[in-house]
Amino acid sequence: MLYRLYERRLTGRLSTAKVPRHVGVILDGNRRWAKAAGGRPEEGHQAGADKIHELLRWSADAGVEVVTLWLLSTDNLSRPESELRPLLRIIENTVNELVEGGWRVHPVGAVDLLPPETARVLKAAADATGDREGLLVNVAVGYGGRREIADAVRSLLHAHAAQGTSIEELAEVIDVEHIAEHLYTRGQPDPDLVIRTSGEQRLSGFLLWQTANSEYHFCDAYWPDFRRVDFLRALRDYARRERRFGG
Repeated sequence: MLYRLYERRLTGRLSTAKVPRHVGVILDGNRRWAKAAGGRPEEGHQAGADKIHELLRWSADAGVEVVTLWLLSTDNLSRPESELRPLLRIIENTVNELVEGGWRVHPVGAVDLLPPETARVLKAAADATGDREGLLVNVAVGYGGRREIADAVRSLLHAHAAQGTSIEELAEVIDVEHIAEHLYTRGQPDPDLVIRTSGEQRLSGFLLWQTANSEYHFCDAYWPDFRRVDFLRALRDYARRERRFGG
C-alpha cells in the first residue's frame, strides 16, 4: 500500500515536470540476479527481457519519444558459446515480441558481426515497423561506442568517395555534423537521460558520441528487479537538474 501511494505521488509530481525525449538504458545485472537466485545465466537474461515490456509501457505513459536498450555489446560476442547462444535466442524472441507488441524497432549496432539469424530478425523488425508512429525503440545488439564512431567515419568516407571527393577536399570540410549524419542513431535526438542498473557507475562506451551532454542516473537494483518507482525516481531526478550543455 505504501509503495502504491509513493508511486502515485511521484507520478503526480512528474505530470507537470520536464520529461526526457530520449532515454538510454544500460540493462545491467541479469547474470548477477540469476546467480543470487541460484539460477543459470539465461534465466537472468530472460527475466531481464521480460522487464523490457514494462519499461516501454512506463516510457510511453510518461511521454518519452525514444528509448535505447543496450542488450548486447561487441565485447559480449566473445562470451562462451554455451552462454552466448541462449542469450541471442532470447534477444531474437524479444525483438519479435516488440514487433508483435506494436513498437517501432530500430537496430543499433554492428549487425555484420552478428550471427545470420540474429541479423535477419533485427532487419525484419526494422522493415516491418519502420512506418509505425509512437515510441521508437532502439535495440542495441552487437553495439560498442568506439565501433560506432569508426563505422560512422568509414561510412562518411565511402559516401564521399562515391561522389568523387578527394581526401584533401574532405579534410577541409569534415566536422562534427558530418560524422553525426552517419551514426547508428542519425536523425534522432541525443539521449537526455541515461539509466544504468546494478550499481555500476560507468557508461562502458554506451552511445559514446551521443551522450556528451546527457544526464546520468545510476540505480542499485539489478535490471530484472527494476521497478516503475525506480523509473519514476530517475525521471524526477532528471527534472530537478539544471542542464548545462557543454559546461
